[in-house]
Amino acid sequence: MHEIEEVADVFKLLGDKNRLTILALLKEKELCVCEFVDILQTSQPNISQHMRKLKDGGLVKETKRGQWVYYSLNVQDKPFILDILKHVPSQKDKLQSAVCEENECCN
Repeated sequence: MHEIEEVADVFKLLGDKNRLTILALLKEKELCVCEFVDILQTSQPNISQHMRKLKDGGLVKETKRGQWVYYSLNVQDKPFILDILKHVPSQKDKLQSAVCEENECCN
């Protein structure tokens, strides 16, 4: 019973378009908060709220580098997430619009 509740909670997290997009982006590469702001065209507090929920749900992990926080997928213990992400449209094209490296906002 406990496992089904955990899976249901994960599906609730995936039910949000922005969070699902974030995970699809992280499937491609590790990203900084400012890159998510740029790609998703939303505010930093909004992205931070989504990232907190994904982190609390155990789907992402964060690494601090200086003042910047980078996020990556953390789904080794949830292989069904990778199976789901195989069916989500690729977000690679959105990564090209991220200008983090050009602006050096998190270097």
